[in-house]
Amino acid sequence: MPVDLQDLTRRLFATADQLWTNTDLRPDQYAQPVLALIALRQMEAKFDLVHEELSKTFTGRLKPTPQDYHGLGAVFLPEHARFSYLLGLPETEDLAKALNAAMEAISEHNPDLAGVMPKGYGSLPQGVLKELLRLLQPLDIDGDAFGLIFEYFMGEFASSFMQKGGEYFTPASIVKLIVEVLEPYHGKIFDPACGSGGMFVHSAEFVKRHHKSPMREIGIYGTEKMSDTQKLCRLNLAVHGLSGDIRVANSYYEDPLGMVGKFDFVMANPPFNQSEVDRDRLVTEADEVDARFSLGIPRENNANYLWIGLFNAALNETGRAGFVMANSASDKERDMRRKLVESGAVDVIISTSPNMFFTVTLPVTLWFLDKAKAKGERADQVLFIDARHIFRQVTRAHREYTPDQIEFLGNIVRLWRGQDEELDAGSGQQMTETFGDEGYKDIPGLCKVASRTEIAAHDWSLNPGRYVGVAPGEEPDDEDFKERLEALQEELEGLNAEATRLQELIGRNVAEVLVA
Repeated sequence: MPVDLQDLTRRLFATADQLWTNTDLRPDQYAQPVLALIALRQMEAKFDLVHEELSKTFTGRLKPTPQDYHGLGAVFLPEHARFSYLLGLPETEDLAKALNAAMEAISEHNPDLAGVMPKGYGSLPQGVLKELLRLLQPLDIDGDAFGLIFEYFMGEFASSFMQKGGEYFTPASIVKLIVEVLEPYHGKIFDPACGSGGMFVHSAEFVKRHHKSPMREIGIYGTEKMSDTQKLCRLNLAVHGLSGDIRVANSYYEDPLGMVGKFDFVMANPPFNQSEVDRDRLVTEADEVDARFSLGIPRENNANYLWIGLFNAALNETGRAGFVMANSASDKERDMRRKLVESGAVDVIISTSPNMFFTVTLPVTLWFLDKAKAKGERADQVLFIDARHIFRQVTRAHREYTPDQIEFLGNIVRLWRGQDEELDAGSGQQMTETFGDEGYKDIPGLCKVASRTEIAAHDWSLNPGRYVGVAPGEEPDDEDFKERLEALQEELEGLNAEATRLQELIGRNVAEVLVA
């Protein structure tokens, strides 16, 4: 069942009001206690299903072990560690103590969650805890539930914490589109900026949709620089019956997984336009650029192309990468763009509409690399798709892709690759109206296959708008205005993030002066 965003919003507002009014937690700390309780709620739902299945095999005195539950993708929950048990405790029971005991028991019986479950409920009033359980009990959430809720708290109550450094949670429909184009049926998946693990969750859902077992088909690997967020990722994986090797590391300077040439798939939403990366730490003792940065070190004080080079380096000889990138990267660092295009690995570039993200309005570009393409008949080509006009308006300030739109965009790529279309989500009529029965063809205003010669003629730009053109009835000047407006909007978002950082710095400095 899809997420009921209206119900989710209403309940999370009520939950946040409880925490804001009745505790001394900062807004950026709201997510931790709430996410753990929602995790527990979701764990029990899966536990009950698996328990019912196991009860058919284990009869009489024979009882299933925690490992039996793990084997079917469930977290094992002792009776006193279940959401329903905690919700039903009498008013006189010390709920904080019971919650801490529940979290400890979950960690004890599920090695993948060791060190993940919070145990600080003693700082929250009894009434607040009871109300949190009551508010969260009816929630029915699928997909990257933890990422969605984390984003909600950060966006509504502490947006400065999320936007600092250009770090934005990736909406589910964007992730699903990346997965749809990458097609991660089997292999090792790596996300070097994995956040709450949404890329992994939706990859597993893709595998399930194609009637395979994610636990057997894909390996999950990730790095995340924030230890609290790394715990959320591990929690997210466990709730979805997954496990992986998720390390705490700063991907600019650390490589705990030995990533070069190792992975079949790379998916990521890296922080946009980060400056002040310590360049001295990107070179080896022999004064050579680390092999992880396969495109070299950018001339500008901007890390976008460090990330792109890192994604490219992590792929094996047949690997594919899909990642979110700031629009400005499509026309920055000319020599790096040229190197990447000439390698033959650039596969598909998709531009998106504004307002696809929760806390920022800027549009983004989705980049896809394919190392195997460099050795095939499409080595000299790149598919550009302009999807800025494709979206569903959810609220005045938020848009998303519907399942049929995701499938439609994925089918454009499949047609170009010579693959069969997928029509389960309902994109068949639109595919017929757009392409007929003739296979792939360029559609003005939607898609265009450009040769390396054409890209060179556009100074190696990877901006879809420069190739796709305009749909019938739209003026070319309109397109130029949109590109200029998007560039100004992205610059404004960056300035806003920097203003927030400076405001926090000034506030701390003033506080230190006053204390002194």
